[in-house]
Amino acid sequence: MSPQKIYILGGHQSDFAQNAARADQSVAELFIDTVRSGLTACKLDAAEIEVGHVGNFVSSLFSGQAQLGGFFGHVDPAMRYMPASSHEAACASGSMAILAAMTDLEAGRYETACVLGIEIMRNVSGDKAAANLRPAAWASQEWTETDFVWPCAFNNMLSLYEERYSLNKDHLYAISQQNFASARRNPNAQTRQWQFNEHSFSNDDSANPVVSGNIRKQDCGQITDGAAVVFLATESKAVEYAARHNISLNSIPTIKGWGHINAPISFKEKLQLSEPEGYLFPHINTLFQQTLKRAGMNGLSAIDGLEVHDCFNITEYMILDHSGLYAPGDAWKAIENGDISKTGKLPINMSGGLMGLGHPVGATGVRMLLDSYKQIAGAAGNYQIDNAKNVMTFNLGGSATTCASFIVGKTNA
Repeated sequence: MSPQKIYILGGHQSDFAQNAARADQSVAELFIDTVRSGLTACKLDAAEIEVGHVGNFVSSLFSGQAQLGGFFGHVDPAMRYMPASSHEAACASGSMAILAAMTDLEAGRYETACVLGIEIMRNVSGDKAAANLRPAAWASQEWTETDFVWPCAFNNMLSLYEERYSLNKDHLYAISQQNFASARRNPNAQTRQWQFNEHSFSNDDSANPVVSGNIRKQDCGQITDGAAVVFLATESKAVEYAARHNISLNSIPTIKGWGHINAPISFKEKLQLSEPEGYLFPHINTLFQQTLKRAGMNGLSAIDGLEVHDCFNITEYMILDHSGLYAPGDAWKAIENGDISKTGKLPINMSGGLMGLGHPVGATGVRMLLDSYKQIAGAAGNYQIDNAKNVMTFNLGGSATTCASFIVGKTNA
């Protein structure tokens, strides 16, 4: 029996440049406003939504508020008794919420689902934010000697690439430059008005100060306040929606493939599973393969763009290195050949990614899916990929512990 086809009816993203604390906006208000704006954008009535799923990592630590699914009841009276649940997998929390919603629809429990990813993170000091993010690692066992776990962790990843493949840092700077440049074209990007100079993407300690080891300021993604919502539907509901809005069913993007894999939380144990002459993290390549297989695709040649998890530029480089586009260790060729640019054969993070657009941790997986939907629907504006037929996401949590991926396209493409 073929799985139920899942359609994406649309969604909405908040402005990631907005600082919630300065705007005196609570996580509840951000939640309610984002879902309402999504319903309006999609021309959906709240009464049509049968189940809700929330992706969130640390609202209870940053905002002192948990039980986020209860806020659906404040969006609209029609959602007052709607079933809802929340999902946590560090930076992959949003993708877990999507997978759970898909399961609900595929099982026939419901025919429409609202998936919201949300986080408020700029309402505390940098030291407090770093402490709040520590639990995405093995908190009592890893990087305990530093207050800033994640720059240290991904500096370890960078060092491994330098040891194994003699990594050229200029390739990482090129990733950062592209992502920040892409963000300038995105009206929701946190960094769209940031200014850089000729030394910003270099080893200049003044223009690009060291954060940890070989990780510098412009190597890092940006923690962000923000939310994103998407509405999913079964084929029967999508048929009704298309008829009501006088559009073709084939014009509505679908989730054509998905992948989900977990590795041990211990970074050291992940490395023990490394292939000495191959992939640093074999499970990352496995996820690419399983997602493409579920979509009925033999390789990346059918993919017109990627939205990947660039919490640091080395993370994007690592994901690219495991994609199968080039042999392990040769990801630099994609950068030098222009493959990942807007006009290249595999554009990456045209939204600006986590570096340029921003990274509200629990929202990122949902935002990636929404941006993929926009690309397929031709609604990405100034960062639209020409003739995009299939776009793939790659979202990871922790030190590549929980990983998830989706392929979005149209049924006839």
